[in-house]
Amino acid sequence: MTNIDYHWHKFDQLSLHEFYQIVMAREAVFVVEQNCPYQETDEMDAHSWHLQLKVDGELAAYARVVEPGIKYSQPSIGRVLTVKKFRGQKLGEALMREAIKFTEETYPGEGIKIGAQVYLQRFYSALGFQATGDAYDEDGIMHIDMIKP
Repeated sequence: MTNIDYHWHKFDQLSLHEFYQIVMAREAVFVVEQNCPYQETDEMDAHSWHLQLKVDGELAAYARVVEPGIKYSQPSIGRVLTVKKFRGQKLGEALMREAIKFTEETYPGEGIKIGAQVYLQRFYSALGFQATGDAYDEDGIMHIDMIKP
């Protein structure tokens, strides 16, 4: 039987090993797989809650919740990923439901804003996000801002 656990940490609560695993996963997906050379770690990591979804103790999916007033006026969920070997198991949806629940409980009444990759717009719409504005290019990948009121 598969054991799924959610682990929430502020930046300064992450162990070096945990942060290393997170960075390795983020670079594998956002830099290597998407062939998008950019500065993946950023100043927002220090102002975020980091969510690790672990399957049998192994990092399987990740997202971060950036505090309000750092990236947007609202809190923001970003860097959403599922590690390649765990794809196709609906972990991304489980991860996002946990991230939304946590964000709404931690920052009640503020809404949530995301910068979604356009090809995932239907995925985020099914979770209650609504597109705002037009699509835009960010580091060579089309994105659209979305808000969950």
